[in-house]
Amino acid sequence: MVQAMASLRELHRAHRPLVSPLAHDALSARLIERAGFKTFNIGGSAMLAARYALPDLGLAGYAEMLAGIRDITDASKLPCLVDADDGYGDVKSVVRTIQGYETAGVSGALLEDQSRDVKQPGAASARSVVPLEIMEQKLRAAMEARRNKDFVIIGRTDAYGAEGLDAAIKRAERFLRLEVDGIFVAGLKTPEDYLRVGNAFKGAWNCAAIFEAAATPWLTPAELFNMGFSQVAYPNILIGRVAKAMEQGLHRLGHLTAGKEGAFTNGEQEMALQSLADALDLRRWNELEKKYR
Repeated sequence: MVQAMASLRELHRAHRPLVSPLAHDALSARLIERAGFKTFNIGGSAMLAARYALPDLGLAGYAEMLAGIRDITDASKLPCLVDADDGYGDVKSVVRTIQGYETAGVSGALLEDQSRDVKQPGAASARSVVPLEIMEQKLRAAMEARRNKDFVIIGRTDAYGAEGLDAAIKRAERFLRLEVDGIFVAGLKTPEDYLRVGNAFKGAWNCAAIFEAAATPWLTPAELFNMGFSQVAYPNILIGRVAKAMEQGLHRLGHLTAGKEGAFTNGEQEMALQSLADALDLRRWNELEKKYR
């Protein structure tokens, strides 16, 4: 009998903290699973970059995001938490988004209060957030729209950049009073910021994101858990390295085209091809073909 995959809620209870790499496409989701992680997030910025070569400035809509999400969830059995942006509209759009994500195999969604018309990506400071009442309406609609009791709703506030840390904490407190499953205070800049938010929401489903950037501190999962965070994501660990590796490969291919030295070694080629074949489960597909030939 095949053992059922743990739900996102079960994983959150079992891991201290729950570490969630960000998948930007089907291949990255497969590699995350092969690496032994128990869950992953699908971030809007990373997926938009990989699928459409667009920055996360509110340029994509629900249908475009859902298409990419389906590709990713088809490639991995792991439960995942997905960036649902602002719900792509009013409360009607929020309901459609949550139910569409559920149907696509998503385990939870993260809704944000950043104003869509001036949206900024990643760890950049938000310029504006929607009125608190509007965000509360969206969160209530999201919770009522889910059909599966295990589907997780996380309320994200970007008020730190627009209104300061006090305002962001107050918003997150209001989100929890609505009985959302968890909160994410985005855009934190200093270890002191993380410590304050961690202390404010210790014991809650409290998400943290650490970016590899000079403007943000580098904190380990253990450090963040001790501060009071229960789920940790490192959003640009994969997508940034993917872009750099492709750039380097193309640069070396350009050297080869120009007749210069220092292109590729046979060993590098073989390792790269074997890694890809393993990730694609090529052996299993070949064995399946032989079985029915």
